[in-house]
Amino acid sequence: MPSDIEIAQKAKMQRIPELAAEKLGIAEDHLEPYGHYKAKVSLEYVDSLKDKPDGKLILVTAISPTPAGEGKTTTTVGLGDALNRIGKKAMICLREPSLGPVFGMKGGAAGGGYAQVVPMEDINLHFTGDFSAIGLANNLLAALLDNHIHHGNELGIDVRRIAWKRVVDMNDRALRDITVALGGPGNGFPRQDGFDIVVASEVMAIFCLSNSLEDLKKRLGNIVVAYTRDQKPIYARDLNAHGAMTVLLRDALAPNLVQTLENNPAFIHGGPFANIAHGCNSVIATKTALKLVDYVVTEAGFGADLGAEKFIDIKCRKSGLRPDAVVIVATVRALKFHGGVDVKELNKENLSALEKGIANLERHVNNVRNHYGLPCVVSINHFTFDTDAEIQLLKNKMAHHDAPVLLARHWAEGGKGAEDVARAVVKMIESTPTNFKFVYEENAPLWEKVKTIATKIYGASDVTADAKVRNQIKKLQDDGYGHYPVCVAKTQYSFSTDPQLRGAPSGHVINIREVRLQAGAEFIVLVCGDVMTMPGLPKVPSANKIDLVEGKVVGLF
Repeated sequence: MPSDIEIAQKAKMQRIPELAAEKLGIAEDHLEPYGHYKAKVSLEYVDSLKDKPDGKLILVTAISPTPAGEGKTTTTVGLGDALNRIGKKAMICLREPSLGPVFGMKGGAAGGGYAQVVPMEDINLHFTGDFSAIGLANNLLAALLDNHIHHGNELGIDVRRIAWKRVVDMNDRALRDITVALGGPGNGFPRQDGFDIVVASEVMAIFCLSNSLEDLKKRLGNIVVAYTRDQKPIYARDLNAHGAMTVLLRDALAPNLVQTLENNPAFIHGGPFANIAHGCNSVIATKTALKLVDYVVTEAGFGADLGAEKFIDIKCRKSGLRPDAVVIVATVRALKFHGGVDVKELNKENLSALEKGIANLERHVNNVRNHYGLPCVVSINHFTFDTDAEIQLLKNKMAHHDAPVLLARHWAEGGKGAEDVARAVVKMIESTPTNFKFVYEENAPLWEKVKTIATKIYGASDVTADAKVRNQIKKLQDDGYGHYPVCVAKTQYSFSTDPQLRGAPSGHVINIREVRLQAGAEFIVLVCGDVMTMPGLPKVPSANKIDLVEGKVVGLF
């Protein structure tokens, strides 16, 4: 089978004004084209849709990620195409890829095989410049902060308590811990600092949670950048930074419209880190899509314990969005990995390992159905070496969970291969009412919120933290931030904080090692385990395979 990029380069794309008019009823006057095949939908048009009824929202999530791959984005694309094939008016909403993973090791975020969004090369590279705008806004704030200190420090900022980092959209471990302002008095006051990757910036989280330019500006102004000696917070608005930051982000906030290989519409907009932030595409894109079609398929980062929980407790809580059904993605290979099989042995039948690994899927299904109160379907990405015995075992083990298990072949067949999943989801939405609920109450104390997530969703027995972290959490509670949602940053590979602990571990302890206030995004980040906000490149990065040959991009997946 040809590579993803070879498939994408052979796609017969429809010009975006034609697609927008034909599939969504958007006139060309409301588009801001970026070439022939991608465009932004104007914010004025987005605002004009506010009184239209909403379609149905389908959330795609997954089991705990493994090196075997699950295909969550591919499923989102395939399901969107399948819904259109069975006569439903549907579109998808995805996050934008970060250049760090693209040139590192994870890959892009445009789907794969015959379930992709295009133009794939553009989407995975510079796209419409949104990430550049977010990085510039972040770094403008950093520059204004250092400039204020250099020119007299009227606000009395304690240079030991600066909380704002610069960002770059590339994996670069050398920038994690650096010293800035060397070279004498003209260059400012030397201090230890560091860079994060753009997707970890609070500006990115704010961008994706904002409902309008006015909301965006207000949230940017609420960013806490530093503290005084007596620990009084200094906000971006104190530096008069939020106005210029909003100007930089003005065009970026409009949703990006592209298409699937089957010429169905897709919004790809925003991309917050699925660990350090909430890991979902923008609220504006999701809400706009719901006004334009009958079914919207979106996804949340990583497994249902991280991505779906944050989708529910952060994005839905802040936006008023409510999913009508959930699709949980898995593969037989990945479930065998959770059962203890080495990656090199995953193509061999192993019923005992599969049975053991199904525990991971069962817990995710239980969380979605009982703790989020949502009906769900299990979509199994089919591989040719999946045996009939393995598939039957999987269906038998899941039969009592009221979550239909369906095979999907969209990677090889496009939307046609996901029609069974599409029909099952539509039937579920039409026949099964939701009992949507948050995992914790908004007025619960911060400590109780994280303990509820840990015990209910992760299967942990307790949450711990040293005295310093506990005091930070208490101070945030006392300072009036207790009503904020919590955003747990931990490894995506396990329900625990140990990435090697596969399956569905229980009784483990979640230790919080760091607390971060995101006052603009309006959530509290609790860092657990070894989570980095500036990844490094692997020994052989994906960038080594990417090239331009006779005017064509090669090696990009």
